[in-house]
Amino acid sequence: MSIEASKQKTLNIILASPRGFCAGVDRAIQIVELALEKYGPPVYVRHEIVHNKYVVENLRKKGAVFVEELDEVPDDDQPVIFSAHGVPKSVPQEAESREMFFIDATCPLVSKVHREAERHYKNGRQIILIGHDGHPEVIGTMGQLPDGAVLLVETIEDVDNLTVADENNLAWCSQTTLSVDDTADIVERLQEKYPTIDGPHKEDICYATTNRQAAVKAIAPKADAMIVIGAPNSSNSNRLVEVAKSYGCEKTMMVQRAADIDWRWFDGVESLGVTAGASAPEALVDEVIEAARGHFDVTVSEEPITEENVVFKVPRVLVA
Repeated sequence: MSIEASKQKTLNIILASPRGFCAGVDRAIQIVELALEKYGPPVYVRHEIVHNKYVVENLRKKGAVFVEELDEVPDDDQPVIFSAHGVPKSVPQEAESREMFFIDATCPLVSKVHREAERHYKNGRQIILIGHDGHPEVIGTMGQLPDGAVLLVETIEDVDNLTVADENNLAWCSQTTLSVDDTADIVERLQEKYPTIDGPHKEDICYATTNRQAAVKAIAPKADAMIVIGAPNSSNSNRLVEVAKSYGCEKTMMVQRAADIDWRWFDGVESLGVTAGASAPEALVDEVIEAARGHFDVTVSEEPITEENVVFKVPRVLVA
């Protein structure tokens, strides 16, 4: 289809709302920016501060230096920032042993899960963590406690195959960015298998993950196709793709930038749902809409399901 011909077609873009940045991501980015302002570059960041290349590249241009491990950081007294996903306890311990100046940008809702796991362990319980193997948040949560204290499950089948130390001394926690529906099924199976298992006082899946999935559920049945703006290594973005497909929009794809879009994919598409993972800035949503205007006569509507007003304070050292 030529651009000239496709411009005559109307594309109705339905924006999911809420979408994009959550309070934890916003806080983590602010921490890096404030550290650069206060201490000057370089500011070192262990791992991607959040899972988004656009964000990481913008911070790199301002003077942030991203490293995988602390042994890549020179002893120059410049700040080292830990990512929003959280880190194992061994990381700040290593930083302290080297007398590094470090700032923890772990999302407060992830820190809440860490404290829950520690409380259960202190009370003699073995913890079952629902999460994705290898994800930085899972590595950080499991790394709060000694080896064997936390068992990881990803599926109902993992629960069925689980062997625990004491069936009457168990608790469960979860990664904050999981599918609400899938996690509910796993929790149900855990409770069937271990009736006395203890759980969190308040849901571990964060408000932003829950809200973004609910917003996708609301628009998926109305859309011929859907685009999720996010990164392949972003758990919450991948879950949005799964939710869209499960709730009536099988034609769903993830893109990182508008340049990733294959416009031939739009044959037969009249309504397009658009959302963004919690690490994706609104600028990338605008970019996709503007790119679509180059191919279609675009109308844009938005269907908000709730209003978010959560704000997390940055560490005092950055504002003192």
